[in-house]
Amino acid sequence: MNILVAIIAIIAIILLITGGIAHALSFLIWVGVVLLVIALIVFLLRFLTGNRRV
Repeated sequence: MNILVAIIAIIAIILLITGGIAHALSFLIWVGVVLLVIALIVFLLRFLTGNRRV
């Protein structure tokens, strides 16, 4: 699951950069933000609960 969170975070950063460069594809900024928030929530849940299997 740790790899999945890392992949989501990397995709989110790539989409944020791509969305910032290409204004015609500005919806990618929002997709990147949503994916980054999801990755952050999963990381915080795992960190706070101490559950490594989530």
